[in-house]
Amino acid sequence: MSEPKLLAPPGADPLPEELAARIAAAPASARTRHLRDGRPLFANRLALETSPYLRQHAHNPVNWYPWGDEAFAEARRRGRPVFLSIGYSTCHWCHVMEEESFEDLEVARALNEEYVAVKVDREERPDVDAVYMTAVQALTGRGGWPMSVWLDADRRPFFAGTYFPARDGDRGAPRGFLSLLRELAAIHRADPGRVAEAASSITSAVREAMASGSPGTVVPGPEAVEAAVAFARRVHDPVHGGVRGAPKFPSSLPVRLLLRHHRRIGDAASLEMAVRALEGMAAGGIHDQISGGFHRYAVDERWLVPHFEKMLYDNALLAVAYAEAYQATGRPSFARVLRTTLDYACREMSAPDGGFYSATDADSEGEEGRYFVWTEGEVRSELGTRADRFIRYYGVTASGNFEGGNVLHVPRPDEREWEALAEEREVLRFARDRRPPPLRDEKVLVAWNGLMISALAVGGRVLAEPRYLDRAVLAADFALGLARGGRRLPRSVKDGRPSGPGFLEDHAFLVQGLLDLHQARFGAQWLAQAVRLAEETDALFADPDGGGWFRSATDHERLLAREKPAHDGAEPSGASIAALNALRLEAFTSDDRWRRTAEHALRASSVALAHHPAALHDLLLAVDLLGDEALQVVLVWPAGAAPPRPFLDVLGRTFAPGAVLTGGEVGAPLAEVARLAPAARDKGVVDGQAAAYVCERGLCGSPTTDPEELRRRLAAGRASPPTA
Repeated sequence: MSEPKLLAPPGADPLPEELAARIAAAPASARTRHLRDGRPLFANRLALETSPYLRQHAHNPVNWYPWGDEAFAEARRRGRPVFLSIGYSTCHWCHVMEEESFEDLEVARALNEEYVAVKVDREERPDVDAVYMTAVQALTGRGGWPMSVWLDADRRPFFAGTYFPARDGDRGAPRGFLSLLRELAAIHRADPGRVAEAASSITSAVREAMASGSPGTVVPGPEAVEAAVAFARRVHDPVHGGVRGAPKFPSSLPVRLLLRHHRRIGDAASLEMAVRALEGMAAGGIHDQISGGFHRYAVDERWLVPHFEKMLYDNALLAVAYAEAYQATGRPSFARVLRTTLDYACREMSAPDGGFYSATDADSEGEEGRYFVWTEGEVRSELGTRADRFIRYYGVTASGNFEGGNVLHVPRPDEREWEALAEEREVLRFARDRRPPPLRDEKVLVAWNGLMISALAVGGRVLAEPRYLDRAVLAADFALGLARGGRRLPRSVKDGRPSGPGFLEDHAFLVQGLLDLHQARFGAQWLAQAVRLAEETDALFADPDGGGWFRSATDHERLLAREKPAHDGAEPSGASIAALNALRLEAFTSDDRWRRTAEHALRASSVALAHHPAALHDLLLAVDLLGDEALQVVLVWPAGAAPPRPFLDVLGRTFAPGAVLTGGEVGAPLAEVARLAPAARDKGVVDGQAAAYVCERGLCGSPTTDPEELRRRLAAGRASPPTA
């Protein structure tokens, strides 16, 4: 019996025979309500894409195209506008708009008859997303996803918004998506001059907004850090931590910058703000109390009820923040959160090829948060007589705190009680594993993997946990393997198929991860690859005139504007991390060109930092490092011996963000490192014992075989022993 034939979407021409055959042969997705004998009725070109988000829409009745020349050529041939929809696979409101509009036959027919419809995964094409998000913000004063933009055939926007309910009156909206589609198509037909005028005006606004502006004339100094810290004080929530109000995002308060500010000048308020935010998140429902890891943000001011999607980048960045806070404070709870976050990533987000998956959805079984929420009855059913203690500690009530269920949280943190409830948590974790899980976006993004390599390398070093370092090595080998044989580093990989070429953040975040891995494992190969990739980053992305870096490379598609990142958001910008990398590379290699690169980049951002320092909190880490003369720590141990654990423990437990760590085993390993890091040259053991050298700009103090002496030198920020 032959397979049922896929139908053309309503209002769309039948697909060319060869294309239809390829689509029919592609793996089918059940993510549609339009089925016949359990198989999708409709299919479109998105079935041939690798992006899980695009493939979610492969069986909508909308005749979707992926972004590319084919779609815009078709729009020009037919004289139609383009409807552009941008989202990502774990976006709750993207799913809502899909169900309400893109699965609706009447809405789909209107799209197919009047438009060329284009879908973009913002995580695969951040350049496209940035351009049209700028248009949305210019027109509406806000942004978000799903992003909905109406374009002409020259890719110029003439109308834009975010989520639209399907019909007039839905969710209280005066005009629904269907009415907008019809009205804008009618205007495009009847008054093309009006559309062209709007498109020209909006495009000019986009280009102006994305222009890099005039570079500053001075390199920013401590005053920029002070301004950002002062802003943090003004918005700080002294009760719950983080920024006052709701929603609450982990990235809103610059925890790592506050820790550095405290270390530099001893400001107790900076440390308190950082600690309060980390404590609040760890105790709240934004923290997955059962399995570890963090949800994307909290919808309330108490960190209690999260938006339940989990992003790899959030967990990588938070792991590093908790690691540094543990170094700075010695609090066991911070080490515990670091450990459970890395365990979550290794257990639930690991891809078999060595990379890490991108995200998991907020929804399961048609409900937001269903996988994560518990009723009191469910807890009692699973734990029996042990339930009362668990219920008290995790704030479980009969009425619940989220739609009749309970988001687990910790009203009164107590590390001993947390440890005592380990078995109960495991019982509930195994019970939760039996539930239908949220969708997992299994594309592997190079940038986010770079962040997770850093998290594992830093966390493994701080916790003295080799398995995290082993996992970081596996991920680094995977990422570097994508660019072997002269290939460009890709943006992402899905099912072994790489996407288009990588962006600035893919390169910069991976360089950072390799530097962190070198500091944890000492292998010369990680430092060598970091230098190579940083040089490639400059060749592809640098702005030689204005300083800094563009997000897209010289070989990327030319869009309406070329973004030069000017703020740090939920993720740091690639430009901020590239500047920080350059300063670290100067410290490792003693090559002044890296300092010049960093200073040129900081000078280019000095005007933005002067006006909005809090918007560039990760770039301020580079400003802080520039003002804190980097120490070079060289650790040397006898041939055939393991790296000296007492020294590693001191280095892992000491908060010294201005220090870079290198060295190796006497012989060939150390010689390879010394070829790249001059501070390691002519260094040796002392009386057959491991020795540590602390250097400033290549000038090294006397070696020490005493780990406690190394700790004192790091605390003093000096190469020589501190005087009494």
